[in-house]
Amino acid sequence: MGRRVKLKRQGREYAGLSPFNKEKTPSFTVNDQKGFYHCFSSGKHGDVFKFLMETEGVTFPEAVERIAEMAGVPMPKDNPEEMRRAEARASLIDVMEMAAKFFEAQLQDRIGASARGYLAGRALGPATQAQFRMGYAPNDRTALRKHLAGQGVSVADMVEAGLLISGEDVREPFDRFRDRVMFPIEDVRGRVIAFGGRAMQADVPAKYLNSPETPLFHKGATLYNHHRARAAAHTAGTVVAVEGYVDVIALTAAGVTNVVAQNGTALTPEQLELLWRMAPEPILCFDGDKAGRRAGFRAIETALPLLQPGRSLRFAFLPEGQDPDDLVRKEGRGAVEAAFAAAVPLVDMLWSREFESGPTDTPERAAAFERRLRDALGSIRDETVKRHYQIAIDGRLSRFGRPDRPQARRGAGRPAPRNGGGRRGDWRGGSEAPPLAPTATLLQSPMVSSGAGKLLRREVALVVAIVNHPVLLDELAEAFAELEFGARELDRLRRAALEAYVSGASDRDAVRAAIFDGGERGALERAEAALQSGARLVGGRGGRSGRRLRGLEARFRLAHQGAGAKYGAPRGRA
Repeated sequence: MGRRVKLKRQGREYAGLSPFNKEKTPSFTVNDQKGFYHCFSSGKHGDVFKFLMETEGVTFPEAVERIAEMAGVPMPKDNPEEMRRAEARASLIDVMEMAAKFFEAQLQDRIGASARGYLAGRALGPATQAQFRMGYAPNDRTALRKHLAGQGVSVADMVEAGLLISGEDVREPFDRFRDRVMFPIEDVRGRVIAFGGRAMQADVPAKYLNSPETPLFHKGATLYNHHRARAAAHTAGTVVAVEGYVDVIALTAAGVTNVVAQNGTALTPEQLELLWRMAPEPILCFDGDKAGRRAGFRAIETALPLLQPGRSLRFAFLPEGQDPDDLVRKEGRGAVEAAFAAAVPLVDMLWSREFESGPTDTPERAAAFERRLRDALGSIRDETVKRHYQIAIDGRLSRFGRPDRPQARRGAGRPAPRNGGGRRGDWRGGSEAPPLAPTATLLQSPMVSSGAGKLLRREVALVVAIVNHPVLLDELAEAFAELEFGARELDRLRRAALEAYVSGASDRDAVRAAIFDGGERGALERAEAALQSGARLVGGRGGRSGRRLRGLEARFRLAHQGAGAKYGAPRGRA
């Protein structure tokens, strides 16, 4: 702990400034004899393993390994074969470290002048170069090979580490990286395991070149800058994945430190797992061009089968023609952070992908659009997540093509064309009747009339209660989703409330805002007006006590039973 917090002895304990909160008076204490820490400002406490997990976002096994390494205690190996592989990997780690130091020295030498000029042109100065251990590979087929041979490294080890190119048709192995700016790729512990090289000449076939697969490096299971970003992601509560090394470096230099890159690959399941270990909803950031959008759509395919409760993705698209490096250099950190803050959830991206896949201007094409959505949902393995996606998609489909509804949410930030005439116009063309306008005879409407209106009035009270107390859906979402209401407008309002809840709205104001945005403001206002004084008791802001919420739940169950009697008992809770 003393490596991260400056501690001073105070009696039997040590004290220092909290690593969890900014403060001027020390509130963080360590009891060395008892082996635990306590932070009075944050309430956090635990042992040295918990401290590493809290401050650096590592898992418990990683914390154990880290502490053992600091203490000089070897970790037990499973068997002799595992010990042999571990020793071989350790040997290759040493080789990669030697190569990294060679490239670093070449960048700072006279031979690296042009590479330093290139980096300076991208606003990557000496401090940033040193932080990310950037280097330069000379334009020489044997420069690295000769240097490592002088350090006692065998050609076989250089080949196995991916530093040399060899083969049956290669007379003599030669350096893989030549005349390139070098970016070391490090593992979760900060050890160099591979390199990425950016060509200095424009006519080189491969602008960027990565190390091949080796015993140390598996490209699809590695994130660039993982070890630096993990602690920052733990603090920020999220992590951002971009597409390139320079994007990561430029953002970090600008102060956005919770950022990683995919090593030039399409996002893999292994990389997703690494991201989810850092944050429950990572942000995938793509360029705003067609290629970036296609990459985002491909990520959906990877993510859907792996979704779990509380584990999803968000998607951020930059202005067309710009990548994160361009944006942060031209417009500053604020512009990048604004783009990340505007990231849309996966459900929006899924809707957008299928909507853009084909026209919806006939009944058959609209049906194909719905089929594509439902087929995609079929790949979600977790049944709870799948059910909530079905609720969200059902809600959107129920309002699809409504002429009175703003449609900006359809395309994840891109408004869809209006109804009628266009290739993507909805086939219904606005034929659905517009919502009723409030009138002086509102209370004589079917929603509150006598006879069947008693059931309808309970349904109105139920929906208004859910809208104003969405916490009830934590327990009752499934049953609420299966109800069928007699009033068509009320049923749309129910779906809108469910969709808002599934999309993350957790309080009254957020749910109401989502309903208004979805075009059901009039329906909600009419429902509340229909209740008159009852609306004040059922849906007002004051109904937050435990007793009132229990009463609302009882009202819900009565309405649910009544609906079951009239329309056929739904599945789930009664």
